Amino acid sequence: MTKKPFYLTTAIAYASGIPHIGNVYEAILADAIVRFKRLDGYDVFFQTGTDEHGQKIEGKASINELSPQAFVDHIAGEIKRIYDKVHVSYDQFIRTTDDFHVKAVQAIFKKLYDQGDIYLGEYEGWYSVAEEAFIAEKDIVDGKGPNGDVPVWTKEAAYFLRLAPYQERLLKHIEEHPEFIEPEARRNEMIQNFLKEPLPDLSVSRTSFKWGVPVEFDQGHVVYVWIDALSNYITGLGYHPDQPSTAAFNKYWPADVHLIGKDILRFHTIYWPIILMALGVELPKKVFGHPWVLVNKSKMSKSVGNTMYTDDLVRYFGVDPIRYYVLHEIPFSADGNITYELVIERNNSDLANTIGNLVNRTIGMAYKYREGFIKRVILDEPFELSLKEKALEVLPNIRSYMDQLRVSDALEEVVKLARFANKYIDVSEPWALFKNPEKQHILDHVLYHLVETIRFVAVLLQPFIPETSKRIANQILVNDLSFDSIDPFGGYPEQTLGKAEVLFERYDPVKKIEEILRDQNE
Repeated sequence: MTKKPFYLTTAIAYASGIPHIGNVYEAILADAIVRFKRLDGYDVFFQTGTDEHGQKIEGKASINELSPQAFVDHIAGEIKRIYDKVHVSYDQFIRTTDDFHVKAVQAIFKKLYDQGDIYLGEYEGWYSVAEEAFIAEKDIVDGKGPNGDVPVWTKEAAYFLRLAPYQERLLKHIEEHPEFIEPEARRNEMIQNFLKEPLPDLSVSRTSFKWGVPVEFDQGHVVYVWIDALSNYITGLGYHPDQPSTAAFNKYWPADVHLIGKDILRFHTIYWPIILMALGVELPKKVFGHPWVLVNKSKMSKSVGNTMYTDDLVRYFGVDPIRYYVLHEIPFSADGNITYELVIERNNSDLANTIGNLVNRTIGMAYKYREGFIKRVILDEPFELSLKEKALEVLPNIRSYMDQLRVSDALEEVVKLARFANKYIDVSEPWALFKNPEKQHILDHVLYHLVETIRFVAVLLQPFIPETSKRIANQILVNDLSFDSIDPFGGYPEQTLGKAEVLFERYDPVKKIEEILRDQNE
């Protein structure tokens, strides 16, 4: 049977510096979605990468006494290292300095120019280097732009992309395909704030800096970020406007999901669709604007000094507790919050006390009462809680949530199953059953159902915390972690369990915070 293709992209990270956990969250979120889709039988292509051109990078490279290329090589290498560290399973990491991308962008720009969609004009206005954008006078407060830098009055020749000819068509597409922009609040925002007013033409080239894709037919200009960076979603599949479509493009385009931060929604839902319309290319199926990760309910900012970096978080807590935290605690459509205290709390309650405790307790009881051997005994449920019923509900529920990209809700379903299993232990009281010679078959039923439920937990945790899933599977000696393996309930063979190992450390909050503060002050 041919697998159904599924193409997901993240926004490409801007290579001006090391990303903080808020940026890396997007890659982890994307990873959970594609891992689920792969397990669910899809032919997945997951692309991420780096946006490597622009004035800010040119400036940072100069400060560091490096060429822009050497600077972005270093940053792109660091971003890949961080993604690999938190187990982001991308299929392709694209860089906007890749030769194939540069050539395709030049051809896209030329095609749009030849069609009359791009024309040469002059731009005059307040320019923010921090935002790499011209900003409106109303956005300048006390001489500073929204990002806190001082904008400069700039006048330069620039090529412009005509947006007006495509505005009505885009608005109609959004209204006919409400799933194109999600969540709904973001869709309404784009329509009300931008598409109800005439769209001004978009500046798509610069002459004030050199570090960019040169406009082939006008060497003083470099292609500006909108066309350069956004095009990665199709150039990564081999798209080139003057060449036949590649097999990858035919198979995976249109993208199923562009997963991006809500702050760059306008570029992805207005400029990008208009570029695609002008090229005669189908629009992506969905642009999903995820919320931000806040620190102490404030936006992360280097100038404020409240930035949390992935390397530090992983050093303090390990990979899976951090993956778990950002996937479980950042809501579907509202900003989420991260602090060391909250990570500790969630680690202790959900990971150590719920999942870790279930596995440890069950294996411990199996060894205490049955020398670790699990007999396959399935009776008519003797207790008012049915683990079998509960376990079989979880994958369909997760599938429904994942289809809506409600990753936090999907992960909570697995934790709920583990909580339910812990409750089942309390209700069934295996220690009491063991003491009653007439209830040994009920004890075997209880132990079997607990181990089988743990197998379900191992399978279902894979998209979210894959290393933990493997470690649980190793302890109960299970190799097949496919979704098919958990249909029906009762697939665990009669065998002796492996040895229990502690899955998650339970932290003393006061001591852990002291340890983190000591580390930061060294």
